[in-house]
Amino acid sequence: MFTLKGKVVVITGAASGIGAALAQGMADKGARLMLADIDQAGLDQLTGTLRKAGCECFGQVTDTGNETAIYALAAQTQTVLGGADIVINNAGVGLVAPVDGCKTGDAQWLMNINFWGVVHGCQAFLPQLRGKPEARLVNISSIFAMISMPTQSIYNASKAAVRGFSDALREELRDTTVGVLCVHPGGIQTNIANKARVSDSSMIAANDQEFRDNFNKVARTSPAQAAKVIIAAIEEGKSRVLIGADAKFMDFLFRLAPARSSAWVTAIGHWLRRMGDKQRNRRVSLP
Repeated sequence: MFTLKGKVVVITGAASGIGAALAQGMADKGARLMLADIDQAGLDQLTGTLRKAGCECFGQVTDTGNETAIYALAAQTQTVLGGADIVINNAGVGLVAPVDGCKTGDAQWLMNINFWGVVHGCQAFLPQLRGKPEARLVNISSIFAMISMPTQSIYNASKAAVRGFSDALREELRDTTVGVLCVHPGGIQTNIANKARVSDSSMIAANDQEFRDNFNKVARTSPAQAAKVIIAAIEEGKSRVLIGADAKFMDFLFRLAPARSSAWVTAIGHWLRRMGDKQRNRRVSLP
């Protein structure tokens, strides 16, 4: 078992959602924390709360879409905490746009955070991790690295890229003290849908608000539950973990029929949308 007490843990996207839950879970385990997020107010509130509870905790406002900012985070971690033992590349954003309506700027924005943020996070911290007797890199991918959905092409691509990158990095580090864990959550009750850039959701919902409402309905796993699974996977030295019954179901479909699994999940989504439309129509027609 990998002991977390006293370890230096870096978490990006830490001000809310899975990141905040991971920070709390790691603090409960006795870890020392460097938390990063672009949301200064949320970051300040979290670090203040954890410090009051006795955790050695630092925060640094960081745009993970900016390579220079990530290297600055690594330098600060070395200065104030003596270097990282665990780095969790958690920061991520969403984008809803069909391929023929996707703006290049929006696609680059998402890829800079979801993919390049992970790459640069690994590169910036690897010198510190290699110097530790036991270390972990944790990259947050998604079940949508395996299953693709309409309007999610860029998001799917970013998470598939994280998966492929993590698998290659794991092999490069196999004979070192640094382990690589790739995490594949399903629907988690975070603000990713509420904060996503939406250019056209008409293929999956009647309007943008319905898209967000539908996501919030199907996301059944809480951030605290997700964090618990991730922390256990780190402690157990796992290389891959699925989070949520939905992720496990979709992974089963992917293993069963890789060429058909995305079509099946899309069909299920369309069926759920039709059922929702019927329910709304019945409510409207009631006297």
